[in-house]
Amino acid sequence: MTKFVYDFSEGNKDMKELLGGKGANLAEMTNMGLPVPPGFTITSAACQAYLASGNEPPELAAEVAEHLGSLENRMAKKLGQSDDPLLVSVRSGAKFSMPGMMETVLNIGLNDQSVRGLAAQADNERFAFDSYRRLIQMFGKTVLGIAGEHFEDALDAAKDAKGTKNDLDLDAEDLRKLVEVYKQVVVEQAGREFPQEPREQLSLAVRAVFESWNAPRAILYRRQERIPSDLGTAVNICSMVFGNLGPDSGTGVAFTRDPASGAKGVYGDYLQNAQGEDVVAGIRNTLALADLENLDKKSYDELMSIMAQLEEHYRDLCDIEFTIERGKLWMLQTRVGKRTAAAAFRIATQLIDEGLIDDAEALQRVTGAQLAQLMFPRFDEKAPKNRIAKGMNASPGAATGKVVFDTYTAVKWSRSGEKVILVRRETNPDDLDGMIAAQGILTSRGGKTSHAAVVARGMGKTCVCGAEELNVDTKGRHFTTADGTVFHEGDVISIDGTSGEVFAGDVPVVASPVVRYFEGELDPAATGSDEVEDIVKAVHRIMKTADGVRRMAVRANADTEEDAARARRFGAQGVGLCRTEHMFLGDRRALVEALILADTDEERERQLAELLPLQRQDFASLFEAMDGLPVTIRLLDPPLHEFLPDITELSVRVAVAEARGEAREGDLRMLQAVHRLHEQNPMLGLRGVRLGLVIPGLFEMQSRAILEAAAERQRQGGVPRVEIMVPLVGAVQEFEAIKDDIIKVARDVRAETGVHLEFLVGTMIELPRAALTAGQIAESAEFFSFGTNDLTQTTWGFSRDDVEAAFFSHYLEKGIFGVSPFESLDREGVGELVKIAVERGRAVRAGLKLGVCGEHGGDPDSVHFFHEVGLDYVSCSPFRVPVARLEAGRASGAGGSDSR
Repeated sequence: MTKFVYDFSEGNKDMKELLGGKGANLAEMTNMGLPVPPGFTITSAACQAYLASGNEPPELAAEVAEHLGSLENRMAKKLGQSDDPLLVSVRSGAKFSMPGMMETVLNIGLNDQSVRGLAAQADNERFAFDSYRRLIQMFGKTVLGIAGEHFEDALDAAKDAKGTKNDLDLDAEDLRKLVEVYKQVVVEQAGREFPQEPREQLSLAVRAVFESWNAPRAILYRRQERIPSDLGTAVNICSMVFGNLGPDSGTGVAFTRDPASGAKGVYGDYLQNAQGEDVVAGIRNTLALADLENLDKKSYDELMSIMAQLEEHYRDLCDIEFTIERGKLWMLQTRVGKRTAAAAFRIATQLIDEGLIDDAEALQRVTGAQLAQLMFPRFDEKAPKNRIAKGMNASPGAATGKVVFDTYTAVKWSRSGEKVILVRRETNPDDLDGMIAAQGILTSRGGKTSHAAVVARGMGKTCVCGAEELNVDTKGRHFTTADGTVFHEGDVISIDGTSGEVFAGDVPVVASPVVRYFEGELDPAATGSDEVEDIVKAVHRIMKTADGVRRMAVRANADTEEDAARARRFGAQGVGLCRTEHMFLGDRRALVEALILADTDEERERQLAELLPLQRQDFASLFEAMDGLPVTIRLLDPPLHEFLPDITELSVRVAVAEARGEAREGDLRMLQAVHRLHEQNPMLGLRGVRLGLVIPGLFEMQSRAILEAAAERQRQGGVPRVEIMVPLVGAVQEFEAIKDDIIKVARDVRAETGVHLEFLVGTMIELPRAALTAGQIAESAEFFSFGTNDLTQTTWGFSRDDVEAAFFSHYLEKGIFGVSPFESLDREGVGELVKIAVERGRAVRAGLKLGVCGEHGGDPDSVHFFHEVGLDYVSCSPFRVPVARLEAGRASGAGGSDSR
């Protein structure tokens, strides 16, 4: 029989799949003997059953009643009893942290009778009615679906009547009246009374948490963070402890290290006389955690001791929520904390030095996505700037954009190509769409543990919080600085998430220190000990570990000597894709046009002869830059129309010229050629290997240029490692015909130069038929390189240029895609074809060299897949080479596990 409910004493931190991260960690802290309020967890399996059927599992009600009874016996009070009532919180908690995306309800059990019992027991009527109004507000929003503004407007009206802006100035009578107003809001907006039966409150709250798993913001967050949609959430029911009992009570969030920089120290926020959501929501500006030492040294010292204990136990940065109730410390949550990219690398190496983890574990603590963030540009320190405010450096980075004040505008402007900065007093979970769309987030309230800060760090988004000098008027769509300057929606600002500074206008950027390290400009052994240099040292150490354990090589897609040289500096072990079509653009386009227009064999051969020395020089410089490393050169791939004028523009030009009597023979010939070569679907037409078969001498010219350049390089003492790649092969017969021509050219070059060259001839696998017939192709091909961009297009039947703009956003919104298949490899479809080709190819040719040269070669999750199926290398853009190196190492160290 399935068990759906676990007491906190029954679980542990390894049960996240079942108990969720929050429940598993509450259980772990309970078993460690830390002060955790008693409670129990309803498993994610119960949520999955509820979402599948629309009903709770039949056994659930009895199990909840049994555990609630045990909790009541332990606490010696009943849920919602009229004197000294037991109150509980109902909180979500999924396997992966989703801060603020699902629901929480506090103070379950309060009603018109028990609120007076709570007031008498606490000898604090204000506290009791403050707790009751919070319950009605949270229950109304979460369970009954009432818009939060109805409650917020009522609260603002109460404060206005009192002549204050501070919630704490409302006395017991003010809050009692507010409770009545809130209850009327429930009647008017939900069409029912606020439930007075505590068990009904509990049951409805649990269902609301279950249903919040599929709330739009939760779906969006899961998609953004690539969290599976079928996990469901656990529900944690915990006896309430109160931080809003007076000045000797409070609530806070703490980190065992700085989540922004990784530095060791005391980091966090604390609010006196408050409940937990006040800190995270950023509604009131908090005190620094260090200030707690002056307010309550006993609780502060105990908290510091527990934080050290938790960090040593989890061997990582811990994020902790706590409440102090009349001088008694209670631990409400811990989890491995979200952190910035810089903090991730610094903390990983710090923990090695502290003996808590080894190099292999440190490698798993960082990701390629984090490394990519560290390579983003930063503001130029030497550039003139107009600083208008300074807040907390919540999430690092440099972001510039137009000011917007709401999610709708952020998304709308972003989709039209504008870069925007989302400016709010504080963010809430409903702002997630806008936070994703924006380049950065700026708030005037909240600290490093506010919603904006936590979510931005998780997304790697630049964020500055708590810029108190700014008066943000979201309804008026402007903010005002301390000196009275007004910035309206659409004005450009820049925010520095590393320093917390806010600047007017656009600030220039420069290369990041990590890029300068990869370029060879910064020597990690020679740097000092400031924060920037610590990051460079940390990256160097982690990359050294990754390079030492990875099985796959990493190459670069490079078409020029400059690209190849940069890729080599970034650690590339060769060129996995040189696209020769890029060499025919610019000044050489006229030569290609002349080739296409050639009417006779003699004219075509003359044009090919003109192109030959130019191509030879291109390849010579590439071989020099990558001397000693393999260089894979793809013969001409795109359809010929890409080298010709646009058919519509040319037709108009010719028609106008004819009307004026000024038509030129060259334009008429060109128009005829354009019409002749025009295709309805050129990406599936005359391109790739088909060009080599239809246009005599084209691939022979390219092959000769490659081999002559390699022969000259070898004569000069170099070591060219040549790989000639035939594109878009669908049948072995196509490949064999082209290979025969290449071999003939190689014999001629050898006879002419006297140089014996070793080279490989292989093909791209970018058509489903090629993957399915890989065994046949491998009888002749010496290597495969998977062109996953085209393989994705031809497997899905997509034209990428069309579908991404046409309907991908709808597919993502509806959950058909978790992520675009052009960003991360579709394992079930395209990935299965890759596996088939690998297995069938190597069954015929055991030493078949296998790589990938599509954009997926630099995608972290895809790199893990390519490791699992046994590819020899991945190839990506030069800038992504370090990311691919890191992820290839992580894949080896983790045995090919998920890259998250």
